[in-house]
Amino acid sequence: NSVFLKMRAWTVLFMLACDNVCGWRLTTCHRHCLHLKHAKTLTLPLAWRDRKRQALVRWEPRMKAASSYESTSLQQKQPVLDPHRWVQLGLLSLLALLSDWVCFSTAAVPDEWLLIEGHDASQLIDIFLCANVFSCFLYTDIAACFGLRRVIVGAAVLMSAGCIIRSGLPIPATAEALARSMPGYTPEVIGTIMVGAAQPFFQCSPPLLSATWFGASERALATATAINFNQVGIATAFIVGGNMANDPPGMHAYFDVLTVCAAATAMATFFLFRERPDQPPSASAAKAWKVEDDARSLSGGGIRLSLSYPGKAVKLLQAPGFVCALAAFVASISCTNVVSAFTDPELSRAGFAKGFGIDLTGAAFQVSIVMGGIALGRFVDQTRAFKKVMLGCLLTALPILLLLGVTEGYDVSFSQPVVVLLLLALGFSVGPVQPIAAELAVEVAYPCDENAVEATQQLAGNLFSALLVPLCEMAVHYDWQFSEQRVDVRGDTLLLLAIIGLTSLYFASFNAPLQRSLLDNDDASEEQFDGVQAAEVGSAGD
Repeated sequence: NSVFLKMRAWTVLFMLACDNVCGWRLTTCHRHCLHLKHAKTLTLPLAWRDRKRQALVRWEPRMKAASSYESTSLQQKQPVLDPHRWVQLGLLSLLALLSDWVCFSTAAVPDEWLLIEGHDASQLIDIFLCANVFSCFLYTDIAACFGLRRVIVGAAVLMSAGCIIRSGLPIPATAEALARSMPGYTPEVIGTIMVGAAQPFFQCSPPLLSATWFGASERALATATAINFNQVGIATAFIVGGNMANDPPGMHAYFDVLTVCAAATAMATFFLFRERPDQPPSASAAKAWKVEDDARSLSGGGIRLSLSYPGKAVKLLQAPGFVCALAAFVASISCTNVVSAFTDPELSRAGFAKGFGIDLTGAAFQVSIVMGGIALGRFVDQTRAFKKVMLGCLLTALPILLLLGVTEGYDVSFSQPVVVLLLLALGFSVGPVQPIAAELAVEVAYPCDENAVEATQQLAGNLFSALLVPLCEMAVHYDWQFSEQRVDVRGDTLLLLAIIGLTSLYFASFNAPLQRSLLDNDDASEEQFDGVQAAEVGSAGD
C-alpha cells in the first residue's frame, strides 16, 4: 500500500507540474489532489509536500467556481414547469368527468328511465356516441384555428346549454309541475347531442395539454389522468343517479344537479384555463411552438378555418406503429364502454340484487380504471415500456373477461366478492390501455398534430363503440356451452373476448421508434454536454 500511495503521489505531482508549465486542465487531477489532502501515510520530501499544499490552495477555488458555473449553466438550460399545469389538468379532467356523467346518466336506472320516457337508456348512450364521432371529425381543425383555450371554454358552455335543455326549468313552481318537469324525449335527445358534440374537445385534447404544459417525465401520467377521468363521471352517474333518479321528481332533481355542476365548471374554465405556459416544458414542446408561431406569422395572425383533418388522418395511418396503437385504444375503449353501459343487467345476471349494491360496484369499476391509468401511466413515464405494459394489460384482461362471462351465464355463479374483485381487476387492466395508447400514438407519429392523433383515436373508438353496443344487445341472447360441467358464456362476452384477443395478437407485432422521446433525450444530452464544456471553458479562462 505504501508503494502504491507513493506512485500515486508521484503521478499527481507530475500532472501538477505539467499544469504549471503548459496550463493543462485535468479534472481527474483535481479529484486526486482533494483526495490527497487526507493522505497522511505518504512519505514525500518536505518541499514536495509544501508544493502539493500550495497547488491545492491554488486549484481549490477554481474547482469550486467551475463546479458552480457548471451547475448554474445546467440549471438555466433545464425546462421550467409552470405550477399552473395542475390547474389546467384539473379543469380538463373535471370537464371530461361531467361529459361522461351526462352520457351514462341513466345507465344505473334503466328501468326508471324506460317508464318515464318510454325508451331504453342504451339508446341515449348510442345517440351521444354518434354525436361524439361527428364532432371528433371537426375537432382538429377547430382547435388549430381557435386555439386550446377558446375551444375548451366554448365546449364547456355548449355542454352547460345541453344540460339545461335536458333538465328543463331548474326550479319548478309547484309539486304538480315537479312531477311533470321532465321536458320530454325530444329535448333529451337534443341536449344529449349537444353534450356529445362538446365531449371530444375534452377527450381529444389531453395529449396536447400534456405536451404543452408537462415535462417528458410527466406526460403519460397527465394524459392518463385526463383521458380516464371521464370514468369517474360514469361512477358518479351510478352513485348519484342510482340514489336520486328513482321516480320522475327525483329524475328531474338529478338532472338539475348535473346542470348546476356543468354551469359552475364552465365558469371556472372561463376564468382559469390558459392557452399555454410562459416557457416550453420540453424540447419537443419548444419545437412545436416555433412551428405554430411561424405558421401563424405566415398567415398574418388571422383565423382561417379549413378542413385539413382528413389529410392528417391519412398521414397518421401511414406512420409506422400508429395503427397498432389505434387498435389497442379502440379495443380498450369499446370494452369499457360496453361494460359500463350494461353494468346493471350484467350484475343482475351474476346474482346481485337491484339497488345500491350494483350502483356501488359499477362506480368501483370506473374508479379502478382511473387508478390503473394513473399507476401504469406513471410507470410508463419512468420506463418508456409502452409495448410491454399495453400487451400485458390486454392479455391480463382475457381470463378476467372469461371468468366474468362465466359468472354472468345461466349455469355457474361465483360469490359476490369474487365478482366485484374480477370487475375491479378488469378495470385496472383494460382501462389504462387508452391513455397509454394515446401517448404511444403521439410518440410514433411525432411531429404530427397531437389533436389529430387523439381525434383519430376517439373517432375510431367511439364509432366502434356505437356499433358495438347494439351488437352486444343482440348477442346477449346467444348462449354458448363449452364444457361438460354445463359452463356457459353469453354472446356479448364472447364478442368482447374476440376483440381483445385479436387486438393482442396484432399489437404484439408493434415495432416502431419513439420519435418524440428520441428528440427529448438527444436534446437533454446535448444540453448537458454544452453545460460541461461551458464550465470547463469558464474555469480555464479564470
